[in-house]
Amino acid sequence: MATITLLPYLLMILFSTAVAATVAPPQTRRTTTIKQFLDSHNAVRAKHNLTLLVWNTKLANFAKWHASTRRGDCALVHSVGDLGESIFWGQGRRWKVEEAVGAWTFQEKYYDSRRNACMPNKDCLHYTQMVWKSTKYVGCAKTKCNNGDTYVVYEYYPHGNVIGQRPF
Repeated sequence: MATITLLPYLLMILFSTAVAATVAPPQTRRTTTIKQFLDSHNAVRAKHNLTLLVWNTKLANFAKWHASTRRGDCALVHSVGDLGESIFWGQGRRWKVEEAVGAWTFQEKYYDSRRNACMPNKDCLHYTQMVWKSTKYVGCAKTKCNNGDTYVVYEYYPHGNVIGQRPF
């Protein structure tokens, strides 16, 4: 039983120590999906003149693993570890990755740059993670939950939303 409980922590150590060494996969059909994950996300970063994120297969595998653990309930529960993470749930099967990114981008208006904080009673942390200046790598996964709903996970390295620091 203890082994199962430690699995997320062991996976985090494995992924966080080897993230920078992973390169993007060769051009395949899968690249179309990678392009979809990256393009809308990097468009938001480009708007702020930030370095574009690079696809990381280890992060994508972790995102896929985490998404698979939520297939039964589609609950917006974060994994444990030292990665940045954004999660999206959409009712039904027709949600696109770009729509998940759009939901997080919508939070931009809730980020108060003067105070470097979200507006009261508003969430902006998905947005700030998207545009976190020191974040370099991303890996993502999209799955269908058992009830037919859509679940999208983005994993970031290094993580953002560091208290006392500004996203960009």
